[in-house]
Amino acid sequence: MANAAAGWYDDGTGKERWWDGEAWTETTRDKAPEGGGVSGMIGRAQADAVSGAQPRPGAAGASYVVLQVVLKEKMWGSGSNNLTELERVINGQAALGYRLHTITTASSGTGGLGGGDRIQATMVFERLT
Repeated sequence: MANAAAGWYDDGTGKERWWDGEAWTETTRDKAPEGGGVSGMIGRAQADAVSGAQPRPGAAGASYVVLQVVLKEKMWGSGSNNLTELERVINGQAALGYRLHTITTASSGTGGLGGGDRIQATMVFERLT
């Protein structure tokens, strides 16, 4: 989650957790009431996108957590760090007691001249019992 803005995000437990711009903190609060209509939907989608790649526990009683990571392939050269990013997400979730159950990918094509391809990896983690 490089370059994500600091702020309050749903951590999957029914609470919001403070993201300091680099890592999750231990500071939580009750979720703010969700707005209705299109603006509420957009706000929830933006929060999910920003917090999507960060390790987090499942909601109370849930056995699974779904995380999405958007990866960018370099058009020229090498070293996109995509495998490193996937490894970071998987290891972070494993540290919370989950194992990778399923991973799927989808490509969105080029991002423009010199932009390379964007790949979305969707991972389902299962809680170890």
